[in-house]
Amino acid sequence: MLFEPFLRSAVMPLPVAFISTLSRSGIRNIAPYSSIMPVLRPLDLICLASAKKRDTLANIRDNEEFVVNMAGADLADKVMPLARYSPPDSDEFAEAGITEKPSGLICAPGMQGAYAWMECSLHEEYEQSEHVLIIGKVLRLEADDNALTPEGRLDVEKTRPLMMTGAENGMHFSTVTNMNRFASFEAVFPEALQGK
Repeated sequence: MLFEPFLRSAVMPLPVAFISTLSRSGIRNIAPYSSIMPVLRPLDLICLASAKKRDTLANIRDNEEFVVNMAGADLADKVMPLARYSPPDSDEFAEAGITEKPSGLICAPGMQGAYAWMECSLHEEYEQSEHVLIIGKVLRLEADDNALTPEGRLDVEKTRPLMMTGAENGMHFSTVTNMNRFASFEAVFPEALQGK
């Protein structure tokens, strides 16, 4: 089966994160984004794609900072209300009943209820015909202690990271599960093992 461009997200599960920003006048904005990914390890940079007419993009350009709020499945009910258009002078935290989490290094706040927060500065942007790719530098990454295993890794059973797949008239929400399978990075470089 061949998929038209608009339906390709039907076979590619995408993470759902909430991007929080401040306007030039200090108004709080928050919006869901699923076109987001790290730019290789060690996660110093993160990339997100935005339509040009988004308050989030305008705020990032104005203040050169934003927070990536990593969401669990319990925040799925916030996606559609926060995806709807709101005037730029609307406090979307207040409208959606979201409690802010003060950031440590930047002015834009995070959202309570997320399991991790990436405080980012604008690193670069690449403008296309209809979209803008934003590269953010991760200045600080904090995770809720309750989201971690005793070894300090993300507990996906507790956090249930929020994902989505697209459909012709909407989106389906899902999460990930732990396969209890581990593979060492050394398996990618067998020649390194021979030198030991």
